[in-house]
Amino acid sequence: MATIISNSPEETLALGESWAEEAQPGWVIGLEGDLGAGKTQLVKGIARGLGITEPVTSPTFTLVSEYECGKSQLPLHHLDFYRLENDEQILTAGLEPYFSPEGITVIEWVNRWTGPLPTYYRHVTITQTGETERRIEYGA
Repeated sequence: MATIISNSPEETLALGESWAEEAQPGWVIGLEGDLGAGKTQLVKGIARGLGITEPVTSPTFTLVSEYECGKSQLPLHHLDFYRLENDEQILTAGLEPYFSPEGITVIEWVNRWTGPLPTYYRHVTITQTGETERRIEYGA
């Protein structure tokens, strides 16, 4: 696991943006962390790095937000499992195809999923350690 300390929302955006530079079709990034930890901020950075200009918000009530290709030509699928409690609800909601995307999928509250992980998967845990400081741990 790699660990990065982000001292501000801007640094978290920049981290997401840097990850977008190396993004490949089929990538799935799972985000775990408390409310307000910075999960959506990281997704905003990934979107910005992909050249997506429309506003990015957490799809807590819609479950999925899809963003068209930016300069990278990779679509971004942003999922939020906060309102789902288990694998059965995730599957019933029809979200399984997003585990093998043509573009990139980022899933907030991924810890609600206990089934098999996608082939190209990066797990990220974000912990709030101060008012603006976050510890971001990630690995395969």
